[in-house]
Amino acid sequence: MLVLPKGLRHIPGHLDREQQASLVEDIRAVVRQAPLYRPEMPRSGKPLSVRMTNCGELGWVADKRGYRYQERHPVTDAPWPSIPARLIDIWMDLTGESRPPQACLVNFYDETAKMGLHQDRDERNLSSPVLSVSLGDACLFRFGGTERRQPTRSFRLESGDIVILGGESRLAFHGVDRIYPATSTLLKDGGRINLTLRRVDP
Repeated sequence: MLVLPKGLRHIPGHLDREQQASLVEDIRAVVRQAPLYRPEMPRSGKPLSVRMTNCGELGWVADKRGYRYQERHPVTDAPWPSIPARLIDIWMDLTGESRPPQACLVNFYDETAKMGLHQDRDERNLSSPVLSVSLGDACLFRFGGTERRQPTRSFRLESGDIVILGGESRLAFHGVDRIYPATSTLLKDGGRINLTLRRVDP
């Protein structure tokens, strides 16, 4: 049995198939208003392997100017659509927070995409947790400590799983090593959607 560090919670199978399908429809509506785009690494301009968009009053973006939150889509310049009510309910039920999330990052992974080890530290509010929802194909999730040199461990995330980084693990390094193709039939053309809910301001 994998023992997780204090503050890191894995809630397997929290969402049943019907709930997952409903969330996918919510996200499709978000993407119609705020299309997926390919973010770029700061300085180098190298594109990330994931495509992304956002919903909420703020959205996280990455480009040659750096990592930041902003109120408008970087391609369309339109305001981000609202966070679906179902996601806000999940946040309020599981985080113990009295205030709703301000941002929901939507990452789409195809079968070759991955995400290197990183910290979620662009928020001015680091006291609220980060909540992540997995939909679609399974992935191998890697996590470590709050310093990059600390050892890492991995476990598999399935569709409907929730991960929460809070407390002592709020700034834990984490990433996605690989996608396991064709492990879910939730998304018609395969792939994985990851939804990351955050509060940005204190």
